Amino acid sequence: MKRLFTFIICILLLLIVKTNTIFAAGFIAPASTQTFGDTTFAHAAANQAQLTGYQTNIKHRLDSLKKDVPLDYNEYVQNYIDIYANNRDEMGQVIGLAKYYFPIYEKVFRAAGIPVEIEYLSVVESKLDPNAVSRVGATGPWQFMSTTARLYGLSMDGYIDERRDPVRASYAAAAYLKDAYEEFGDWLLAIASYNCGKSNVENAIAKAGANDFWSIRQYLPLETRNYVPAYIAVAYLMNYYGKHNIIAQPCSFSRNIDTVLVDRSISLGNISNILNMDYRVLALLNPAYRTQMINGSPANPRRLIIPQCNSKSYSALYDALNSGVISPVLPAHASYVSYAEERPEHRPAYHKVKRGETLSDIADRYGVDVQDLKNWNHLHHKPAVGQKLKLSADKEDASSSSKETRTYITYKVKRGDTLSVIAAKFDGASVEHIKSLNGLKHGQLQPGMTLKISKG
Repeated sequence: MKRLFTFIICILLLLIVKTNTIFAAGFIAPASTQTFGDTTFAHAAANQAQLTGYQTNIKHRLDSLKKDVPLDYNEYVQNYIDIYANNRDEMGQVIGLAKYYFPIYEKVFRAAGIPVEIEYLSVVESKLDPNAVSRVGATGPWQFMSTTARLYGLSMDGYIDERRDPVRASYAAAAYLKDAYEEFGDWLLAIASYNCGKSNVENAIAKAGANDFWSIRQYLPLETRNYVPAYIAVAYLMNYYGKHNIIAQPCSFSRNIDTVLVDRSISLGNISNILNMDYRVLALLNPAYRTQMINGSPANPRRLIIPQCNSKSYSALYDALNSGVISPVLPAHASYVSYAEERPEHRPAYHKVKRGETLSDIADRYGVDVQDLKNWNHLHHKPAVGQKLKLSADKEDASSSSKETRTYITYKVKRGDTLSVIAAKFDGASVEHIKSLNGLKHGQLQPGMTLKISKG
Protein backbone atom coordinates (compact mmCIF):
# COMPACT_ATOMS: atom_id res chain seq x y z
CA MET A 1 0.00 0.00 0.00
CA LYS A 2 2.84 2.36 0.86
CA ARG A 3 4.49 1.59 -2.50
CA LEU A 4 1.22 2.32 -4.35
CA PHE A 5 0.85 5.65 -2.52
CA THR A 6 4.44 6.60 -3.40
CA PHE A 7 3.84 5.67 -7.04
CA ILE A 8 0.72 7.88 -7.24
CA ILE A 9 2.63 10.81 -5.68
CA CYS A 10 5.40 10.41 -8.27
CA ILE A 11 2.88 10.42 -11.13
CA LEU A 12 1.27 13.60 -9.83
CA LEU A 13 4.64 15.32 -9.50
CA LEU A 14 5.51 14.36 -13.08
CA LEU A 15 2.21 15.80 -14.32
CA ILE A 16 2.84 19.08 -12.50
CA VAL A 17 6.34 19.37 -13.97
CA LYS A 18 4.97 18.52 -17.43
CA THR A 19 2.27 21.18 -17.18
CA ASN A 20 4.73 23.87 -16.09
CA THR A 21 7.01 22.93 -18.99
CA ILE A 22 4.18 23.37 -21.52
CA PHE A 23 3.38 26.91 -20.39
CA ALA A 24 7.06 27.83 -20.14
CA ALA A 25 7.52 26.77 -23.78
CA GLY A 26 5.33 29.63 -25.00
CA PHE A 27 1.69 28.54 -24.91
CA ILE A 28 -0.58 31.45 -24.03
CA ALA A 29 -4.19 31.85 -23.08
CA PRO A 30 -6.63 32.28 -25.99
CA ALA A 31 -7.31 35.85 -27.12
CA SER A 32 -10.77 35.77 -25.56
CA THR A 33 -9.21 35.39 -22.10
CA GLN A 34 -6.23 37.73 -22.43
CA THR A 35 -5.91 39.79 -19.28
CA PHE A 36 -5.38 43.49 -18.74
CA GLY A 37 -4.19 44.04 -15.19
CA ASP A 38 -6.12 41.80 -12.84
CA THR A 39 -9.30 41.37 -14.89
CA THR A 40 -10.22 39.19 -17.83
CA PHE A 41 -10.87 41.54 -20.73
CA ALA A 42 -13.94 39.74 -22.10
CA HIS A 43 -15.68 40.16 -18.75
CA ALA A 44 -14.30 43.66 -18.21
CA ALA A 45 -15.68 44.89 -21.53
CA ALA A 46 -19.11 43.63 -20.58
CA ASN A 47 -18.87 45.21 -17.13
CA GLN A 48 -17.62 48.76 -17.51
CA ALA A 49 -16.85 49.03 -13.79
CA GLN A 50 -14.03 46.49 -14.19
CA LEU A 51 -12.28 48.31 -17.06
CA THR A 52 -9.15 50.30 -16.30
CA GLY A 53 -9.33 54.07 -16.62
CA TYR A 54 -7.52 53.92 -19.97
CA GLN A 55 -9.94 51.29 -21.33
CA THR A 56 -12.98 53.15 -20.02
CA ASN A 57 -11.91 56.34 -21.82
CA ILE A 58 -11.53 54.51 -25.13
CA LYS A 59 -14.90 52.81 -24.72
CA HIS A 60 -16.60 56.13 -23.94
CA ARG A 61 -15.00 57.72 -27.01
CA LEU A 62 -16.13 54.88 -29.25
CA ASP A 63 -19.64 55.12 -27.82
CA SER A 64 -19.69 58.84 -28.63
CA LEU A 65 -18.76 58.09 -32.27
CA LYS A 66 -21.47 55.48 -32.86
CA LYS A 67 -24.02 56.39 -35.51
CA ASP A 68 -25.33 53.63 -37.76
CA VAL A 69 -22.34 51.27 -37.59
CA PRO A 70 -21.74 49.56 -34.20
CA LEU A 71 -18.31 50.42 -32.77
CA ASP A 72 -17.88 47.74 -30.14
CA TYR A 73 -14.93 47.75 -27.76
CA ASN A 74 -13.04 44.59 -26.86
CA GLU A 75 -9.53 43.17 -26.80
CA TYR A 76 -9.39 42.71 -30.56
CA VAL A 77 -10.20 46.36 -31.14
CA GLN A 78 -7.73 47.45 -28.45
CA ASN A 79 -5.01 45.39 -30.11
CA TYR A 80 -5.48 47.28 -33.40
CA ILE A 81 -5.70 50.63 -31.67
CA ASP A 82 -2.26 49.87 -30.22
CA ILE A 83 -0.90 48.76 -33.60
CA TYR A 84 -2.09 51.86 -35.47
CA ALA A 85 -1.22 54.24 -32.63
CA ASN A 86 2.36 52.96 -32.65
CA ASN A 87 2.67 53.91 -36.35
CA ARG A 88 2.35 57.62 -35.65
CA ASP A 89 4.03 58.96 -38.79
CA GLU A 90 1.97 56.77 -41.10
CA MET A 91 -1.28 57.62 -39.33
CA GLY A 92 -0.37 61.31 -39.45
CA GLN A 93 0.00 61.10 -43.24
CA VAL A 94 -3.33 59.27 -43.59
CA ILE A 95 -5.11 61.94 -41.52
CA GLY A 96 -3.70 64.59 -43.88
CA LEU A 97 -4.85 62.69 -46.99
CA ALA A 98 -8.31 62.24 -45.46
CA LYS A 99 -8.88 65.98 -45.76
CA TYR A 100 -8.99 65.47 -49.54
CA TYR A 101 -10.49 61.98 -49.91
CA PHE A 102 -13.11 61.89 -47.13
CA PRO A 103 -15.28 64.70 -48.56
CA ILE A 104 -15.42 62.69 -51.81
CA TYR A 105 -16.47 59.53 -49.96
CA GLU A 106 -19.02 61.37 -47.83
CA LYS A 107 -20.75 62.91 -50.84
CA VAL A 108 -20.95 59.52 -52.59
CA PHE A 109 -22.11 57.63 -49.49
CA ARG A 110 -24.85 60.15 -48.70
CA ALA A 111 -26.10 59.88 -52.27
CA ALA A 112 -26.03 56.07 -52.02
CA GLY A 113 -27.78 56.00 -48.65
CA ILE A 114 -25.08 54.27 -46.64
CA PRO A 115 -23.41 55.45 -43.40
CA VAL A 116 -20.65 57.96 -44.10
CA GLU A 117 -18.53 56.49 -41.29
CA ILE A 118 -17.79 53.52 -43.55
CA GLU A 119 -15.27 55.88 -45.20
CA TYR A 120 -12.74 54.68 -42.59
CA LEU A 121 -12.70 51.31 -44.33
CA SER A 122 -10.63 52.78 -47.16
CA VAL A 123 -7.84 53.44 -44.64
CA VAL A 124 -7.78 49.75 -43.72
CA GLU A 125 -7.85 48.82 -47.40
CA SER A 126 -5.27 51.16 -48.91
CA LYS A 127 -4.17 53.89 -46.48
CA LEU A 128 -5.98 56.23 -48.92
CA ASP A 129 -3.55 55.43 -51.74
CA PRO A 130 -5.37 55.34 -55.12
CA ASN A 131 -2.37 53.57 -56.67
CA ALA A 132 -2.26 50.77 -54.08
CA VAL A 133 -2.10 47.24 -55.50
CA SER A 134 -2.28 44.17 -53.24
CA ARG A 135 -0.31 40.96 -53.69
CA VAL A 136 -3.38 39.37 -55.33
CA GLY A 137 -4.07 42.29 -57.67
CA ALA A 138 -6.74 44.21 -55.74
CA THR A 139 -6.35 47.82 -56.85
CA GLY A 140 -7.19 51.37 -55.85
CA PRO A 141 -8.36 53.10 -52.68
CA TRP A 142 -11.15 50.53 -52.25
CA GLN A 143 -9.03 47.55 -53.39
CA PHE A 144 -11.31 46.02 -56.02
CA MET A 145 -10.46 42.78 -57.77
CA SER A 146 -11.13 43.02 -61.50
CA THR A 147 -14.10 40.64 -61.55
CA THR A 148 -15.97 42.41 -58.73
CA ALA A 149 -15.06 45.79 -60.21
CA ARG A 150 -16.74 44.92 -63.50
CA LEU A 151 -19.82 43.59 -61.71
CA TYR A 152 -20.19 47.01 -60.10
CA GLY A 153 -19.70 49.01 -63.26
CA LEU A 154 -16.01 49.97 -63.19
CA SER A 155 -14.17 50.14 -66.53
CA MET A 156 -10.67 48.80 -67.11
CA ASP A 157 -8.73 48.89 -70.35
CA GLY A 158 -5.34 49.96 -71.67
CA TYR A 159 -6.04 53.62 -70.97
CA ILE A 160 -8.11 53.73 -67.81
CA ASP A 161 -8.57 51.75 -64.60
CA GLU A 162 -11.54 53.15 -62.73
CA ARG A 163 -10.63 51.15 -59.64
CA ARG A 164 -8.07 53.92 -59.06
CA ASP A 165 -10.63 56.71 -59.50
CA PRO A 166 -11.67 57.83 -55.99
CA VAL A 167 -15.12 58.92 -57.19
CA ARG A 168 -16.05 55.98 -59.43
CA ALA A 169 -14.53 53.41 -57.04
CA SER A 170 -16.43 54.93 -54.11
CA TYR A 171 -19.74 54.55 -55.96
CA ALA A 172 -18.88 50.91 -56.62
CA ALA A 173 -17.88 50.30 -52.98
CA ALA A 174 -21.10 51.95 -51.79
CA ALA A 175 -23.17 49.77 -54.13
CA TYR A 176 -21.47 46.60 -52.89
CA LEU A 177 -21.89 47.51 -49.23
CA LYS A 178 -25.51 48.48 -49.72
CA ASP A 179 -26.21 45.12 -51.41
CA ALA A 180 -24.46 43.31 -48.55
CA TYR A 181 -26.41 45.23 -45.91
CA GLU A 182 -29.70 44.42 -47.64
CA GLU A 183 -28.72 40.74 -47.50
CA PHE A 184 -27.38 40.57 -43.92
CA GLY A 185 -29.17 43.45 -42.18
CA ASP A 186 -26.01 44.31 -40.22
CA TRP A 187 -23.30 46.81 -41.16
CA LEU A 188 -20.45 44.92 -39.49
CA LEU A 189 -21.39 41.81 -41.48
CA ALA A 190 -21.56 43.90 -44.65
CA ILE A 191 -18.06 45.22 -43.87
CA ALA A 192 -16.81 41.67 -43.21
CA SER A 193 -18.21 40.53 -46.55
CA TYR A 194 -16.29 43.33 -48.27
CA ASN A 195 -13.13 41.54 -47.17
CA CYS A 196 -13.98 37.87 -47.64
CA GLY A 197 -17.07 37.82 -49.87
CA LYS A 198 -20.73 37.29 -49.10
CA SER A 199 -20.56 33.49 -49.37
CA ASN A 200 -18.01 33.22 -46.55
CA VAL A 201 -20.21 35.34 -44.30
CA GLU A 202 -23.25 33.23 -45.22
CA ASN A 203 -21.35 30.04 -44.34
CA ALA A 204 -20.18 31.50 -41.01
CA ILE A 205 -23.75 32.52 -40.13
CA ALA A 206 -24.94 28.99 -40.89
CA LYS A 207 -22.23 27.43 -38.70
CA ALA A 208 -22.70 29.82 -35.79
CA GLY A 209 -26.49 29.90 -35.91
CA ALA A 210 -26.24 33.65 -35.33
CA ASN A 211 -26.13 36.77 -37.46
CA ASP A 212 -23.83 39.23 -35.69
CA PHE A 213 -20.12 39.61 -36.36
CA TRP A 214 -18.77 38.75 -32.91
CA SER A 215 -20.83 35.54 -32.77
CA ILE A 216 -19.68 34.30 -36.20
CA ARG A 217 -16.12 35.69 -36.00
CA GLN A 218 -14.47 32.34 -35.24
CA TYR A 219 -15.97 30.82 -38.41
CA LEU A 220 -14.66 33.54 -40.73
CA PRO A 221 -11.29 33.51 -42.56
CA LEU A 222 -8.43 34.65 -40.31
CA GLU A 223 -7.90 37.94 -42.15
CA THR A 224 -11.59 38.84 -41.84
CA ARG A 225 -11.62 38.12 -38.10
CA ASN A 226 -9.15 40.99 -37.74
CA TYR A 227 -10.63 43.18 -40.48
CA VAL A 228 -13.62 44.48 -38.55
CA PRO A 229 -11.61 45.20 -35.35
CA ALA A 230 -9.11 47.07 -37.54
CA TYR A 231 -11.95 49.14 -39.02
CA ILE A 232 -13.24 50.07 -35.55
CA ALA A 233 -9.71 50.95 -34.42
CA VAL A 234 -9.22 53.24 -37.43
CA ALA A 235 -12.60 54.91 -36.81
CA TYR A 236 -11.42 55.63 -33.27
CA LEU A 237 -7.96 56.95 -34.13
CA MET A 238 -9.11 59.12 -37.03
CA ASN A 239 -11.17 61.03 -34.48
CA TYR A 240 -9.01 60.81 -31.35
CA TYR A 241 -5.48 60.75 -32.80
CA GLY A 242 -4.49 63.70 -30.62
CA LYS A 243 -5.02 61.57 -27.50
CA HIS A 244 -2.27 59.25 -28.74
CA ASN A 245 0.38 61.82 -29.66
CA ILE A 246 -0.32 61.48 -33.39
CA ILE A 247 0.25 64.69 -35.35
CA ALA A 248 -1.82 65.23 -38.50
CA GLN A 249 0.43 65.90 -41.50
CA PRO A 250 -0.64 68.48 -44.10
CA CYS A 251 -2.07 67.10 -47.34
CA SER A 252 0.72 67.09 -49.93
CA PHE A 253 -1.47 68.61 -52.67
CA SER A 254 -4.14 71.28 -52.98
CA ARG A 255 -7.64 70.33 -51.84
CA ASN A 256 -9.16 73.15 -53.89
CA ILE A 257 -9.89 71.59 -57.26
CA ASP A 258 -11.88 72.08 -60.45
CA THR A 259 -13.35 69.44 -62.75
CA VAL A 260 -13.05 69.71 -66.53
CA LEU A 261 -14.67 67.39 -69.07
CA VAL A 262 -12.27 66.49 -71.89
CA ASP A 263 -13.69 65.28 -75.22
CA ARG A 264 -10.39 64.63 -77.05
CA SER A 265 -7.08 62.85 -76.46
CA ILE A 266 -4.52 64.81 -74.49
CA SER A 267 -1.71 63.82 -72.15
CA LEU A 268 -1.31 64.96 -68.58
CA GLY A 269 2.10 66.20 -69.72
CA ASN A 270 0.48 68.63 -72.15
CA ILE A 271 -1.90 69.85 -69.48
CA SER A 272 0.91 70.40 -66.97
CA ASN A 273 2.75 72.49 -69.57
CA ILE A 274 -0.35 74.55 -70.38
CA LEU A 275 -1.10 75.20 -66.71
CA ASN A 276 2.58 75.56 -65.79
CA MET A 277 2.26 73.21 -62.84
CA ASP A 278 4.00 70.10 -61.52
CA TYR A 279 3.06 67.07 -63.60
CA ARG A 280 3.13 64.84 -60.50
CA VAL A 281 0.24 66.78 -58.95
CA LEU A 282 -1.92 66.13 -62.01
CA ALA A 283 -0.97 62.45 -61.97
CA LEU A 284 -1.93 62.21 -58.28
CA LEU A 285 -5.28 63.91 -58.86
CA ASN A 286 -6.03 61.74 -61.91
CA PRO A 287 -4.74 58.27 -60.95
CA ALA A 288 -7.15 56.32 -63.18
CA TYR A 289 -5.32 57.19 -66.41
CA ARG A 290 -2.92 54.30 -66.74
CA THR A 291 -0.76 55.75 -69.55
CA GLN A 292 -1.15 59.34 -68.35
CA MET A 293 -3.26 59.90 -71.49
CA ILE A 294 -6.84 61.14 -71.30
CA ASN A 295 -8.64 59.41 -74.16
CA GLY A 296 -11.81 61.49 -74.23
CA SER A 297 -14.19 61.79 -77.15
CA PRO A 298 -17.42 63.73 -77.86
CA ALA A 299 -19.41 60.55 -77.25
CA ASN A 300 -17.46 59.68 -74.10
CA PRO A 301 -15.88 62.73 -72.45
CA ARG A 302 -13.44 62.04 -69.62
CA ARG A 303 -13.15 63.84 -66.31
CA LEU A 304 -9.98 65.82 -65.58
CA ILE A 305 -9.22 67.08 -62.07
CA ILE A 306 -6.99 70.15 -61.83
CA PRO A 307 -5.96 72.36 -58.91
CA GLN A 308 -7.82 75.65 -58.90
CA CYS A 309 -5.83 78.15 -60.95
CA ASN A 310 -6.04 81.75 -62.08
CA SER A 311 -8.30 82.81 -64.92
CA LYS A 312 -5.36 83.19 -67.35
CA SER A 313 -4.26 79.55 -66.90
CA TYR A 314 -7.83 78.30 -67.09
CA SER A 315 -8.43 80.23 -70.33
CA ALA A 316 -5.25 78.76 -71.81
CA LEU A 317 -6.47 75.24 -71.01
CA TYR A 318 -9.93 76.00 -72.40
CA ASP A 319 -8.43 77.31 -75.66
CA ALA A 320 -6.18 74.26 -75.98
CA LEU A 321 -9.01 71.81 -75.42
CA ASN A 322 -11.22 73.57 -77.96
CA SER A 323 -8.57 74.03 -80.66
CA GLY A 324 -7.33 71.44 -83.14
CA VAL A 325 -5.74 68.06 -82.35
CA ILE A 326 -3.15 68.31 -79.60
CA SER A 327 -0.08 66.11 -79.97
CA PRO A 328 0.38 64.08 -76.80
CA VAL A 329 3.69 65.06 -75.19
CA LEU A 330 5.04 63.97 -71.84
CA PRO A 331 7.58 65.95 -69.84
CA ALA A 332 10.97 64.33 -69.38
CA HIS A 333 10.26 63.19 -65.82
CA ALA A 334 7.06 61.33 -66.76
CA SER A 335 7.18 57.66 -67.65
CA TYR A 336 5.09 55.02 -69.37
CA VAL A 337 7.21 52.21 -67.97
CA SER A 338 4.67 50.78 -65.52
CA TYR A 339 2.07 50.13 -68.19
CA ALA A 340 4.07 50.21 -71.43
CA GLU A 341 3.15 46.64 -72.26
CA GLU A 342 -0.55 47.51 -72.14
CA ARG A 343 -0.49 50.05 -74.97
CA PRO A 344 -1.46 48.43 -78.30
CA GLU A 345 1.76 49.47 -80.04
CA HIS A 346 3.83 47.81 -77.31
CA ARG A 347 1.62 44.79 -76.73
CA PRO A 348 3.31 41.44 -77.44
CA ALA A 349 1.69 39.03 -79.89
CA TYR A 350 1.16 36.30 -77.29
CA HIS A 351 0.86 35.76 -73.56
CA LYS A 352 1.83 32.50 -71.85
CA VAL A 353 -0.72 31.61 -69.17
CA LYS A 354 0.76 31.32 -65.68
CA ARG A 355 -0.59 29.30 -62.77
CA GLY A 356 -3.45 31.08 -61.04
CA GLU A 357 -4.09 33.58 -63.85
CA THR A 358 -7.61 34.15 -65.13
CA LEU A 359 -8.76 35.60 -68.43
CA SER A 360 -9.83 38.72 -66.54
CA ASP A 361 -6.29 39.13 -65.15
CA ILE A 362 -4.76 38.79 -68.62
CA ALA A 363 -7.31 41.13 -70.21
CA ASP A 364 -6.62 43.75 -67.52
CA ARG A 365 -2.88 43.52 -68.04
CA TYR A 366 -2.98 44.14 -71.77
CA GLY A 367 -6.01 46.40 -71.95
CA VAL A 368 -8.19 44.07 -74.01
CA ASP A 369 -11.68 42.65 -73.56
CA VAL A 370 -12.23 39.17 -72.11
CA GLN A 371 -14.64 38.31 -74.90
CA ASP A 372 -12.05 39.36 -77.49
CA LEU A 373 -9.50 37.03 -75.88
CA LYS A 374 -12.02 34.20 -76.14
CA ASN A 375 -12.78 34.97 -79.79
CA TRP A 376 -9.16 35.39 -80.87
CA ASN A 377 -8.18 32.08 -79.26
CA HIS A 378 -11.42 30.14 -79.89
CA LEU A 379 -11.72 29.50 -76.16
CA HIS A 380 -14.72 27.64 -74.78
CA HIS A 381 -13.19 26.83 -71.40
CA LYS A 382 -10.54 28.06 -68.97
CA PRO A 383 -7.08 28.29 -70.62
CA ALA A 384 -4.48 25.75 -69.52
CA VAL A 385 -1.30 26.72 -67.67
CA GLY A 386 1.42 27.27 -70.27
CA GLN A 387 -1.03 27.88 -73.12
CA LYS A 388 -0.12 30.73 -75.48
CA LEU A 389 -2.92 33.20 -76.05
CA LYS A 390 -3.14 35.63 -78.97
CA LEU A 391 -3.43 39.22 -77.80
CA SER A 392 -4.92 40.59 -81.03
CA ALA A 393 -6.99 39.44 -83.97
CA ASP A 394 -5.47 37.76 -87.02
CA LYS A 395 -5.05 40.10 -89.99
CA GLU A 396 -7.91 38.58 -91.92
CA ASP A 397 -10.18 38.77 -88.87
CA ALA A 398 -9.15 42.35 -88.20
CA SER A 399 -9.76 43.43 -91.81
CA SER A 400 -13.19 41.83 -91.92
CA SER A 401 -14.21 43.25 -88.57
CA SER A 402 -13.04 46.71 -89.58
CA LYS A 403 -15.63 46.67 -92.35
CA GLU A 404 -18.38 46.17 -89.83
CA THR A 405 -19.80 49.28 -88.21
CA ARG A 406 -20.90 48.20 -84.78
CA THR A 407 -21.93 50.60 -82.10
CA TYR A 408 -22.89 49.66 -78.59
CA ILE A 409 -24.71 51.14 -75.69
CA THR A 410 -24.25 50.02 -72.12
CA TYR A 411 -26.88 49.01 -69.61
CA LYS A 412 -26.37 48.71 -65.86
CA VAL A 413 -28.20 45.72 -64.39
CA LYS A 414 -30.77 46.53 -61.71
CA ARG A 415 -32.11 44.29 -58.98
CA GLY A 416 -34.75 41.96 -60.44
CA ASP A 417 -33.50 42.26 -64.04
CA THR A 418 -33.32 39.16 -66.23
CA LEU A 419 -31.89 38.84 -69.73
CA SER A 420 -35.37 38.61 -71.23
CA VAL A 421 -36.50 41.76 -69.40
CA ILE A 422 -33.41 43.66 -70.62
CA ALA A 423 -33.75 42.36 -74.21
CA ALA A 424 -37.34 43.61 -74.32
CA LYS A 425 -36.14 47.15 -73.56
CA PHE A 426 -34.04 47.46 -76.73
CA ASP A 427 -35.10 47.10 -80.36
CA GLY A 428 -33.38 44.21 -82.09
CA ALA A 429 -31.86 42.83 -78.89
CA SER A 430 -32.22 39.18 -77.96
CA VAL A 431 -31.23 37.06 -74.97
CA GLU A 432 -28.76 35.00 -77.01
CA HIS A 433 -27.19 38.07 -78.59
CA ILE A 434 -26.69 39.74 -75.19
CA LYS A 435 -25.17 36.53 -73.79
CA SER A 436 -22.81 36.20 -76.75
CA LEU A 437 -21.78 39.87 -76.74
CA ASN A 438 -20.96 39.82 -73.02
CA GLY A 439 -19.51 36.32 -72.71
CA LEU A 440 -22.28 35.08 -70.44
CA LYS A 441 -22.52 31.32 -70.31
CA HIS A 442 -25.45 30.78 -67.99
CA GLY A 443 -27.18 34.12 -68.16
CA GLN A 444 -26.63 34.86 -64.47
CA LEU A 445 -26.77 38.57 -63.66
CA GLN A 446 -25.64 40.62 -60.67
CA PRO A 447 -27.01 44.07 -59.76
CA GLY A 448 -24.51 46.71 -60.87
CA MET A 449 -23.11 44.61 -63.73
CA THR A 450 -22.62 46.61 -66.95
CA LEU A 451 -23.75 44.92 -70.18
CA LYS A 452 -23.05 45.81 -73.79
CA ILE A 453 -26.19 46.05 -75.92
CA SER A 454 -25.81 46.12 -79.71
CA LYS A 455 -27.27 49.25 -81.23
CA GLY A 456 -28.66 48.98 -84.77
